[in-house]
Amino acid sequence: MLRFILKRLAAALPTVFGVLVVTFVMARALPGDPAAYFAGPAATREAIEQIRAKLGLDKSVPEQFGIYLRDLAQGEFGKSLSTGQSVGRELVTRLPASLELVLGALLLSMAIAIPLGVLAATRPGSWIDHTARVVTTAGVSLPAFFTGLVLIYVFYYLLGWAPAPMGRLDAFASAPPGLTGFYVIDALIAGEGETFISAVSQLILPIVALAIFTLAPLARMTRAAMLEVLASDFIRTARASGLPPSMVTYRYAFRNALLPVITTLGMVFSFLLGGAVLVEKVFAWPGIGAFAIEALIASDYAPIQGFVLTMALLYVALNLVIDVLYGVIDPRVGLEA
Repeated sequence: MLRFILKRLAAALPTVFGVLVVTFVMARALPGDPAAYFAGPAATREAIEQIRAKLGLDKSVPEQFGIYLRDLAQGEFGKSLSTGQSVGRELVTRLPASLELVLGALLLSMAIAIPLGVLAATRPGSWIDHTARVVTTAGVSLPAFFTGLVLIYVFYYLLGWAPAPMGRLDAFASAPPGLTGFYVIDALIAGEGETFISAVSQLILPIVALAIFTLAPLARMTRAAMLEVLASDFIRTARASGLPPSMVTYRYAFRNALLPVITTLGMVFSFLLGGAVLVEKVFAWPGIGAFAIEALIASDYAPIQGFVLTMALLYVALNLVIDVLYGVIDPRVGLEA
């Protein structure tokens, strides 16, 4: 297992390095001058040049990239010009907020889409099958940020059921002790019931907005994989042997349909990471997506590079987990395949 993990990590190194190069070059190709932005509209040319020299932007791009790699090797992501804080510290502080949002949406999407896909496959042509198609088509047609705005308008502005979209907690709650960085879990561990309720209530609308967007691929893949497995010879043999329908469906068919579903889960997780960027801005969520957008507006290179590198590392870790799950779910695949 350790050899397999090390092999996969070594294979991912060229990809991560390519992401570093492309992000570094593209960040500097974007319109805008961070030195001029932070000097202000009334700054003189000399003042702008002084700031540019202080930031190291007067050096050539290869020189800047070499300095950036040297700092990365020492665990330094640079300093955010917008906040004045270390980018590494900002990412560590904000990443749990984004993961709490993304993982919550993924769990909700799985809880709805997978059973819906299984029911649609076992009852093709029924009202459940048609409902699944309508729901998934509507979900994938609406961008997550637009769904979030609609949810805010309906449940906060019109009905008053949801709290104000002001971040991870309402104005009257204080953050729980930082053990995991996930407010829901930390509040439970600390026994702070009011903080837990506040954290959950703030999570509901953004999680629903992201989950609706990812229902379609997960439900469709579950349905398609289940239909293919249910038409297999061994399923017909199991039914002819008199096994209970529930055992045939869930013990034999569903387990054999899990591999493409797991692959789709990886894709859905990637979609959620990307979709959460705008959803965080809509709900004033203090995650790394909102941090990256603010840095992009200010042409702040270091946070942009740190954000993209963090996303790349998350994708590598996700693909590694999926590869391991393949071998756990179906030993015939094998870890060395």
